[in-house]
This record gives sequence, structure tokens and C-alpha cells, in this order.
Amino acid sequence: MPSDSSALTTGLNALAEAWAAQSGWEMLAVVLALAYLVLVVRQNPWCWLAALISTTIYTALFWDVQLLMQSALNVYYMAMAAYGWWYWRRGGAAEATAPIVRWSRSRHAINLTLIASVTGVSGFFLDRFTDAALPYLDSFVTWAAVLTTFMVARKVLENWIYWWVINSLAIVLFLDRGLVLTAALHAAYLLIAVVGWRQWLRDYRRQVARA
Repeated sequence: MPSDSSALTTGLNALAEAWAAQSGWEMLAVVLALAYLVLVVRQNPWCWLAALISTTIYTALFWDVQLLMQSALNVYYMAMAAYGWWYWRRGGAAEATAPIVRWSRSRHAINLTLIASVTGVSGFFLDRFTDAALPYLDSFVTWAAVLTTFMVARKVLENWIYWWVINSLAIVLFLDRGLVLTAALHAAYLLIAVVGWRQWLRDYRRQVARA
């Protein structure tokens, strides 16, 4: 039976090998994606520039590992980065001026029904007609992220709750595809999303109090 120190050494070696196997492009995309989310929490519009560069890299990376929906999603992210920059700055103001808003329960119910519906349709076609990996999980993460990214761009407070679910499932998806750093990124996203919810909720309450 191997000793505890031997097992620890084996585990550390395996982690080092996994790290070394990651591409420099993935590392850059991860760093920029983290910068994006930290800046989102702070409501800094420069988050969208970090998002634009990161998602451009991820579009190519996901295509290479046959996550077709994730690759397409990042093309959408690039467009949303431009939209978010415009909406948050509102004509070039020095700071973000768009207010934080909340959506009604009925609107959330409609959105969740829509996500489930398009996930079923795209998952079926990917499973039937392509070589996509994990087509239903890939589809759900994709379509949920499409809506939630729009919520971020429009400063909808509840976007953080959506991200808790999306990032949890994304970790499973990316580990299956061997994207270790990207899976770790989404684990960090989970923690940051908790901070984001608390920060935005506090800012929203201040905003309401000033109204």
C-alpha cells in the first residue's frame, strides 16, 4: 500500500501535468474572464473590453474540443460585450450610469420555460446530427448563459442567481472535455457570483433609497 506522502506526491504531479497541458491561450482567456467578472461586480464598464478579448479566444478553443454550442455562445458574447459597453456607459459617460433593475416572477417563469424549450430542441438536433459532446448539457449551459448575459448587460439583479446554476453545470461540462483551467474558472465564478449578488443587492437598496 502506498504511503500518504507517496499519494500526495502522485496527486501533485498529476495536477502539475494537467496545468502544463493547458494552452497559453486558455490561460489568457481565463485571466481576462476573471477580470471581466470582478469588474462586473464593481459595475465598471471596462469589464466589457475584457469580455470581448476573452470570448474571442474561447470561440476558437471550444470549437477545437467539439463544444459547438459553447463556441457559438462566445460569438454571441462578443456581440453582447459591445452592447454592454454601450448600455452601461450611456453615450460615453465617465462612469456606469445605467441603474440596477429587478424582473418580476412572471418574467422569470417565462424565461426559464424558454430556456428549457430551446435546450430540448437544440440538444436533440446536436445529438442526432452532429458529433457534439454532451449535447443537452452543452445546450442548457449555452441558452441559459445567452439570457443571463443579456441580464448582466441590462443590470438585472437576479442574473447572479442564474449564474450559480449555470456555473455549477459548466464545471461538469468542461472537466469532461479536459479544460481544467476553464472548469476552475467557473468554480471561481461561483464564489464571485455570491459576492456579486451581495454587492449589487446593497447597491440596489441604496439606489431605491435615493429615489
